[in-house]
Amino acid sequence: MEEILFGIGISALAGALATVAGAAEDTESDIGSQGDPNSQVQLAPQMGYIHRIYNKAVSGEPPAYGLWVALAAGIAWALMAIQYNAILALIIGSAVAVFVQGVYATTAYLGRTASLAKFEQPVYIDILKSVTTVTMAHAFVAVFTTVTMCFLIIEALGHPFPLPLMGLVWGIALGAAGSATGNPFYGKERQYQNYPFGAGLPISASGDIVRYAEAGQRSSLDNGWFTSKGAGPASGICFGLIVFFELWRTILFEPFAAGWGAVIAGVVIIIVFMVIDRFVETWARKTYGPYTTETATEEEATA
Repeated sequence: MEEILFGIGISALAGALATVAGAAEDTESDIGSQGDPNSQVQLAPQMGYIHRIYNKAVSGEPPAYGLWVALAAGIAWALMAIQYNAILALIIGSAVAVFVQGVYATTAYLGRTASLAKFEQPVYIDILKSVTTVTMAHAFVAVFTTVTMCFLIIEALGHPFPLPLMGLVWGIALGAAGSATGNPFYGKERQYQNYPFGAGLPISASGDIVRYAEAGQRSSLDNGWFTSKGAGPASGICFGLIVFFELWRTILFEPFAAGWGAVIAGVVIIIVFMVIDRFVETWARKTYGPYTTETATEEEATA
C-alpha cells in the first residue's frame, strides 16, 4: 500500500510538472509562430501584408521539443555520470538546450525573413532581440520541467529507459500536446480576429492575418499575451493529464496479469475519452450548427 501511495504521489508531482511544461511550451510556440499557423505568417508578405510577427518554424513542435528535451536530458545524464549534483546537472542541461533553441530561433527567423526580401518584408531588429529572449525563457521552463519529470520517473518509479531516451519520448509528446491543443487559439482566434468566428478561412483571405493591435502594429509578444490566457493552460492540462494517466495506470494495474493489466487499463481509458470526445463534438454540432451569415431582419429589409 505504501508503494502504491508513493507512486501516486510521484504521478501527481510529475503531472504538475507536465502541466507547467505544456503551458510554457505552447506560449513559446505561439510567440515564435512555430506550428500550423506559421504557414499564414510566412504567406502574408507574399500576399502584400507586411507584419511584425516572429517567424521561426523550420519543423513542427514535436521534433523540435524532442531534440531540445533529449539534448538537455543527455547532458544532464552525462554530468550525473561524473558525479555532478542532479539538480545542477538538470539546470545545466536545460540551459545548454535553450541556448541551442535560441540559435535555432535566430537563424530560422533571419533565414525565413530573408527569403521574403523580394516581397519587401524587413527584418525588425527590435523584434529579433525582444522575442528571441522571451521564447528562450519559456523554452527553459518547458525543457527543465520536462527533464525533471523524466528524472523523477526514472529515479522514483524505477523506469528502465535511460534519461536521454525518456527525454526524447516525452519531448515529442510535449510538442504534440501543445501543437494539437494550443495552436487553434493562436491560429484561428488570434490571427484572424477580423473575420467572423466560425466562418472558416476562405482562400481569398490567405495571409490576411491581423497585423495591428490596440496601439500600433501587433507583434508576437501580443500573441503570447493572448494565448497564455487560454491556449497555454489548455495545453498544460492536456499534457499533464497525459502524464498523470500514463503513470497512474502503470502503478495501479501493472502488477496484474504480468503487466497486461496496465495495457488493458490504458485501452479502457482511451475508449472512455473517445466516447467523451464524440459526445462533445456531436453536442456542439447540434447546438451551434454550421456557420451561417447574418441576414437582415424583415424590418431592416423594408426600411
